[in-house]
Amino acid sequence: MRRIAFFEDHQAGNFAPVALLRPVFELICGASSVRERFLSSNPDADWGAFLRAEFVDVYHEQHPKCHINEDAWLARYPTLLINGRWLGTPEKIEIIESGNAGWVEDELAWVLVEPGDFPNRSGESFSQAVVNIAKQKKPVPASGKMLHYPWDLIANNAEQLERDFSLRAKDNSQKLASSAGLVGPAERVFIDATADIDPFVVLDSRHGSIFIDAKAKIQAFTRIEGPAYIGRESQTFRANIREGTTIGPVCRVGGEIEESIIHGYANKYHDGFLGHSYVCPWVNLGALTTNSDLKNDYSNVSVPLTGNSIKTNSNKVGCFIGDHTKTAIGSMLNTGTSIGAGCLILPGGELLPKHVPPFSRLWHGRLESLPDGTTSVLQTARHAMGRRDQSMTPAMERLIQHTFEATQAERQAALQRQADMHS
Repeated sequence: MRRIAFFEDHQAGNFAPVALLRPVFELICGASSVRERFLSSNPDADWGAFLRAEFVDVYHEQHPKCHINEDAWLARYPTLLINGRWLGTPEKIEIIESGNAGWVEDELAWVLVEPGDFPNRSGESFSQAVVNIAKQKKPVPASGKMLHYPWDLIANNAEQLERDFSLRAKDNSQKLASSAGLVGPAERVFIDATADIDPFVVLDSRHGSIFIDAKAKIQAFTRIEGPAYIGRESQTFRANIREGTTIGPVCRVGGEIEESIIHGYANKYHDGFLGHSYVCPWVNLGALTTNSDLKNDYSNVSVPLTGNSIKTNSNKVGCFIGDHTKTAIGSMLNTGTSIGAGCLILPGGELLPKHVPPFSRLWHGRLESLPDGTTSVLQTARHAMGRRDQSMTPAMERLIQHTFEATQAERQAALQRQADMHS
């Protein structure tokens, strides 16, 4: 039986704000995360995860069979270690040979470690220890790509969707209603038998496959262009879903969505545009919330991750929104916006700041710290999660509180920049 473990390396921090409350191998690209993709292809695998300490309790709740940060477990049998930033090919891992390490250029994608490979780390980080072990193995080229920043998830989403569709069962168990429209090859459209497709829905598979998962509900006058994935129990309301879009489980979506990823358990019910963006769970985008994903001069976009401007080398970049953030009616988000977890966005009648640090609010066009810390965020989160039959556990509360404290310096720096601009 194959043993698999996923790990985060030193670049995990580059994925703020969308990885503030989850390890990078739980981020979505295509129809699933890296962890889901490899385990679905290896359902009997004994598996583990090596991740940031603050995630351990929550991750154990979510995945009780996972061996978390257990060096002793790793030292018992040969184990394939997979970098959480690697968009790789699950069906090829069975041919990986002992003594090899897979590299994408100069970055480690995977390494097959033996029990004797893993000595006492004596203060060395896990990811650095793995790299040092891999350097002693035979280097082989790994297929796939390495992710570096949140916008890489978007840039690779359409291609990854097609790869994910190729791994799924091809039985199209539901026929479209006669009043629904199919444009393009029927063999590219896969609809779960429990999905509910209204009349006057248009599915356009000319440019890619479309997968509509279990118990999804597609309302009349929705148009979906492939490649696209509509997740379990998600609902669309008169939506225009453009190609390269992933809608995760239990979402409510309407308006226009283009080349974006809505991770799951998020609401974009009303009209408004979302393009080239990543939206985390428990985000609510108020009516007519709209983001820009292209500058007027068509120049490349920079994104202020954690307040530091990072060049994307792309001219199509939208917004990245952390968990439990809410936007009010008519919010207008600038090109390349980064909004942290637990934020409250109130429109000021103009484009909003590109950087909103975690647990902040925009109030009459000005950035403020939340006056009650995490109290109101947790209260709202409990209510929102209860509406979807989920619960806020004590471990989740501790993680949110930890994140609030860990991002204090980012908030203070953003407030100081604002003060300097108005002085």
